[in-house]
Amino acid sequence: MVNSFKDRVAIVTGASRGIGLGIARELVQRGARVCITARKPEPLADAVNELGGPGVAIAVPGKADDAAHQEEAVAKTVETFGRLDMLVNNTGINPVYGPVLDIDPAAAAKILAVNVLAPLAWMRHARDAWMGEHGGSVVNVASIAGLRASPGIGMYGVSKAAVIRLTQELAVELGPKIRVNAVAPAVVKTKFATALYEGREEEVSAAYPMKRLGVPEDIAGAVAFLLSDEAGWLTGQTVVLDGGVTLGGGL
Repeated sequence: MVNSFKDRVAIVTGASRGIGLGIARELVQRGARVCITARKPEPLADAVNELGGPGVAIAVPGKADDAAHQEEAVAKTVETFGRLDMLVNNTGINPVYGPVLDIDPAAAAKILAVNVLAPLAWMRHARDAWMGEHGGSVVNVASIAGLRASPGIGMYGVSKAAVIRLTQELAVELGPKIRVNAVAPAVVKTKFATALYEGREEEVSAAYPMKRLGVPEDIAGAVAFLLSDEAGWLTGQTVVLDGGVTLGGGL
């Protein structure tokens, strides 16, 4: 698989650390060049160096739901690397915990803006800049919280359920030139998910048939497959990456 993405170019949002950086690393290892995005310039610069430097990676800092940032990242990617074959919508937020009915409406709107409307906008920009004419592949990072009730992170779950449905709708609208799929991870050991397992990792992982939580590499390999030619007849699907936990009803 070393050169399976040779000459291909990807944008990975939310990729200064965690799952996004893991995905970007996997794509580069397979021969791709990448543009990574996140809010803060310094961690992004460190990530670019880790990925191999400006010959294979560039960074565009900004907020995922900011239209100007989206346009800049897509334009710089095409300007720098000459194309845009793959898009991974990884950025997601969950700024509040608690019952859905108790969430401040402004916070709920922000969750939907970043987790649902931003991926829609990124896909529109990618289509208009390159994929609409030349083809491409998109993977949206959803969550098992979007597949069933998830007390405490219910609004996040609502947004990820919308991402799963958005994936299906756009797979129909954008085929056959652009494939759109999603992954739905369970708890992955990242800074973003710390509140779900910190101080009780053994207890949480006991509910998983695989008896461990996920790591970014578990997600990166699956995303790379969905982006690849090997998945050329796959579109509109959501691959559940959960260590088996949804089989038994665990968290």
